[in-house]
Amino acid sequence: MRKKVDERIRTLIENGVKLRHRSLFLIIGDKSRDQARLLISIAMQIVNLHYMLSKAVVKSRPSVLWCYKDKLELSSHKKKRAKQVKKLMQRGLLDPEKVDPFSLFLETGGLTYCLYKDSERILGNTFGMCILQDFEALTPNLLARTIETVEGGGLIVLLLRSLSSLTSLYTMAMDVHERFRTESHSEPTGRFNERFLLSLASCKACVAMDDELNILPISSHIRSITPIPVSEDSEGLSEVERNLKNLKEQLHEDFPVGPLVKKCCTLDQGKTVITFLDSVLDKTPRSTVALLAARGRGKSAALGLAVAGAVAAGYSNIFITAPSPENLKTLFEFICKGFDALEYKEHIDYDVVKSANPEFKKATVRINIFKQHRQTIQYIQPHEHEKLSQVELLVIDEAAAIPLPVVRSLLGPYLVFLSSTVNGYEGTGRSLSLKLLQQLEEQSQISSKNLEGSLSGRLFRKIELSESIRYASHDPIESWLNSLLCLDVVSSIPSISRLPLPSECDLYYVNRDTLFSYHKDSELFLQRMMALYVASHYKNSPNDLQLMADAPAHHLFVLLGPVDESKNQLPDILCVLQVCLEGQISRKSAIQSLSEGHQPFGDQIPWKFCEQFRDTVFPSFSGARVVRIATHPSAMRLGYGSAAVELLTRYFEGKITPISEVDDENDVEIPRVRVTEAAEKVSLLEENIKPRTDLPHLLVHLHERQPEKLHYLGVSFGLTLDLLRFWKRHKFAPFYIGQIPNTVTGEHSCMVLKPLNSDGSEVRGSDEWGFFGPFYQDFKRRFARLLEGDSFRSMEYKLAMSVLDPKINYADIEHEPTSSAPDGFWRSLTDDLSLYDLERLKVYTDNLADFHLILDIVPILARLYFRGKLPVSLSYVQTSVLLCVGLQQRNITFIEEQMKLERTQILSLFMKVMKKLYKYLHGIASKDVESTLPRLKERELRPHSISVDDDLKEAAKQVEDGMKSKMEGLLNTELLQQYAIVGGEEEFDDALQKHGGKINPGGVISVKSNRVKPEKHEKQESGASGKKRGKEDHRGSRSNKKSRS
Repeated sequence: MRKKVDERIRTLIENGVKLRHRSLFLIIGDKSRDQARLLISIAMQIVNLHYMLSKAVVKSRPSVLWCYKDKLELSSHKKKRAKQVKKLMQRGLLDPEKVDPFSLFLETGGLTYCLYKDSERILGNTFGMCILQDFEALTPNLLARTIETVEGGGLIVLLLRSLSSLTSLYTMAMDVHERFRTESHSEPTGRFNERFLLSLASCKACVAMDDELNILPISSHIRSITPIPVSEDSEGLSEVERNLKNLKEQLHEDFPVGPLVKKCCTLDQGKTVITFLDSVLDKTPRSTVALLAARGRGKSAALGLAVAGAVAAGYSNIFITAPSPENLKTLFEFICKGFDALEYKEHIDYDVVKSANPEFKKATVRINIFKQHRQTIQYIQPHEHEKLSQVELLVIDEAAAIPLPVVRSLLGPYLVFLSSTVNGYEGTGRSLSLKLLQQLEEQSQISSKNLEGSLSGRLFRKIELSESIRYASHDPIESWLNSLLCLDVVSSIPSISRLPLPSECDLYYVNRDTLFSYHKDSELFLQRMMALYVASHYKNSPNDLQLMADAPAHHLFVLLGPVDESKNQLPDILCVLQVCLEGQISRKSAIQSLSEGHQPFGDQIPWKFCEQFRDTVFPSFSGARVVRIATHPSAMRLGYGSAAVELLTRYFEGKITPISEVDDENDVEIPRVRVTEAAEKVSLLEENIKPRTDLPHLLVHLHERQPEKLHYLGVSFGLTLDLLRFWKRHKFAPFYIGQIPNTVTGEHSCMVLKPLNSDGSEVRGSDEWGFFGPFYQDFKRRFARLLEGDSFRSMEYKLAMSVLDPKINYADIEHEPTSSAPDGFWRSLTDDLSLYDLERLKVYTDNLADFHLILDIVPILARLYFRGKLPVSLSYVQTSVLLCVGLQQRNITFIEEQMKLERTQILSLFMKVMKKLYKYLHGIASKDVESTLPRLKERELRPHSISVDDDLKEAAKQVEDGMKSKMEGLLNTELLQQYAIVGGEEEFDDALQKHGGKINPGGVISVKSNRVKPEKHEKQESGASGKKRGKEDHRGSRSNKKSRS
């Protein structure tokens, strides 16, 4: 049964054709495919009607792109019928009245089928209609990529299977959700679908219908639609088209500008080509022309036409760079179109060379021109800036997808054309336009004021394209898509009136249910958050938005300044963090992954750690990975990023949550509000979809939320010196660095980790790295060995030093450095170092030989030093020289370029290093040799039981007692009585008279003693010394005689 189509649908399509605006239809039901075919026939009628009304040259039949997941539901019978129709058409026997219009359309060549996985091949193509079936397979990237191929006046049709309620989309299992599931987080939430459905109500060119083409209440805005008149001149041209035509006529006679401008589709594009060619013809060196535009504005086409003009102007060496040569397909295509306009003939005047590299998929990499003289257009990779010595013109396409330092290294004393997508579904960071272009503009202003500065500065011009090629300006579908996918968020970066101190800021948890609820304030806050990501160095894509919304393990945090609750306005966002919870993987899964050699989706750090160290315990730990961290462009390098990381660390360590809130019993998470049950009670034609009202607060202070119990924090990023230093300042250490650099950025992927000292952790260690310590040391040993190979041999020495982080200050043991060496250390080195090597080292340090004599020893010494085996204090520069010569095995010329030092300085630093190492090695070698010599057995000295003082006092007492007893024996009166002189003066006088009063010559006179002899027993006591006493008596007599005299 045929049903008349609602007139409002016809009016919407007709208005789109008149205004060159696109329309979107959401058809729900099992018959939706048949209704899509009906819309094709309606579109054909509208196009024919518009042709009759405007008499413009338009296509009589729109081309159709039909995208699907894996199965296009056309039966084999229909395919067989289509073959019959095609044969009848070729024989001229087809009766159009008897053939199904859709089957007839299929055979006219206007339908293109495309699998979602092959959607990249449709880039650059244009269609009049796009049909998207298998809604569950759609992703934001696919949605944007396919919709962007539709021209103005075209239709986008989304087909959904039968739904009892539109809110069933909230719980629909999308294919991409399989990638979001992990072992510990397996329940994704359809927040993105909810926001997608609610956004349809805000788009004036979107209509939701059932499979009977009945308009649903969510598209109530279509009720008041009316036909729109279009102002056109007598030729059927709008004002913009008339201006473009006039521009082409004015430049018709100018060569090469005129023929090239004729290839332009919009007025903006024509003016851009003229600006490029002005710079080409001026031939001013050190000049930069930057082209900024959204997706689909014709940037690559304008660049291609400008390059063709540069060839006509005589430029010989033109280099083109982009993230990949596949990105340059349109550019090279328009170079050839420019050559056609300039009447260059392929194979006669120029040749196109395709790449033989299978990774580049036969993309064009060179064009050789030989019409006037030898000229070359050559593709180079972004990091090959050393090949630009002879370049005259350098073209950098999609510059925002190239790291800022690489783009800066490409600039030189030549003309540079630079283009960048400021927003679009390919997604790029805007660090280029926010930083590099701002610097170039400031330099240009300074050089224009200062004549001397103009020699060193660069001339700079900036062009912006706003008019789309495929559709007219102010297209409602473009506005809706930009808002839904946060593509055009440049204007959403608000200026910050006051920058608070980082210590005054607080970290807040963002409730994702409220953030993606499509409320007005929530939408504004979401746009501001995404604006910070786009303004940062990250390469963003629309799929990131769905990851943020639906992934169960992802959480969002924002750093805000002091919030004034009296003001009814959203606070300024200073920093945004996206965190993914990982780990809690069973040991069985870890063992299975290791045995099979594959890694499941998600849990990047646990699986990589498990793979690198073959450890099956670590995956069972719980952790969090910082996916992205972005700071406001006005608050860069002011400490806000560091403050956010510190607060996040303290939060997961349980240092922020009050003790009263740590009770697990009170940790009851608010259940997500479900609206599907209430909505299913009404039919599609009665259902009224609105944003939910009973939602929790958007921002939750960390004091009010229970933290997850984690063992570690981790980060994965492209390895650069600034990023590594940032994370190392916060006590993160690397455990993995990819050996194969990124082909676009030249950066190695790096993963760093920080153990947390949380109360729930059971894996603490004794040192600052805890359980991570042994793994970290093993990583450094492996990395030091890899520096000798091709993977990291060309790495900048500062970056390698930062990764290894060697201890270079041994002041604590410098007074006796050899004492720290274990016994037998020298003997353990004899397999690598002999005494002859030590002698050669001595000869070099004495300046008796060239450094080439010891180059074979230096790698051994470097490995030992960076492993901490040689505790010798070196300066940072000396250690860097040892790294370059010993580990990376670079020559002195290379080190000169790296360190910007003279050759003599480098050799002097190298000599000092060798002298210090030789001194230490000679000391431990001598110590080791002495330890092998025979030694006398040492007596064991034990301490006395009494002290020395007590021992001396006791001995002195014994001597005193002996002397005292001896003295008492000598002073015995009875014994001395025998020596007593009893006689008096009379006896002496008698003795003198006997000698005549004269004294003998000897001076001795004798006086007879009358002493009493001692008793007999006394004689016995002294019998042993009788003789001696006799002698003493004799001496006593003599002394008495002397005394008398």
